[in-house]
Amino acid sequence: MNEVSRGHDYSSWGPARSKRVAWHDPIVTARARGELSGLAFLEAIRDGRFPPPPIAALLNFTLVSVDVGQVVFECVPDESVYNPIGLVHGGLVCTLADTVAACAVQSTLAAGVGYTSIDLNVSYLRPLTTETGVLRGTGRVTKPGRRVGFADAQICDASGRLVATASTSCLIIEE
Repeated sequence: MNEVSRGHDYSSWGPARSKRVAWHDPIVTARARGELSGLAFLEAIRDGRFPPPPIAALLNFTLVSVDVGQVVFECVPDESVYNPIGLVHGGLVCTLADTVAACAVQSTLAAGVGYTSIDLNVSYLRPLTTETGVLRGTGRVTKPGRRVGFADAQICDASGRLVATASTSCLIIEE
């Protein structure tokens, strides 16, 4: 990072911190999606047979478990997701909630059937920092559907305390 940029001298802020993010071609994974059921597809990612999506590397998401109608991801927040007031940005929690809820819906779909989120409603219950530790997001289908699937998400901190909840609707797309 350039220490003097746009007329500002950043040297008084201390050394710049950085984060290296590496990912694999997301098309490799996307191509396989149409050939597998949603459950088999997510299991393949969990088991390392396909690379996870780039956003998982960017935000430190790991798919821990998957079953029909339920998934669990973990996330380790770092300083790169802090907002200006020194807390983990709600967007990270929102993305984790969207991921687990939508993947729960995906786990119920047949091969060749896709989905996309229609809406997402998130309620934040606690502030988070890096000291909060590993976040565990659990998504559960509340109502599968042929046209729209519904799911909820719960995000807990390393102590098991609930830090956010969410609900989503996903449009089911016959391909």
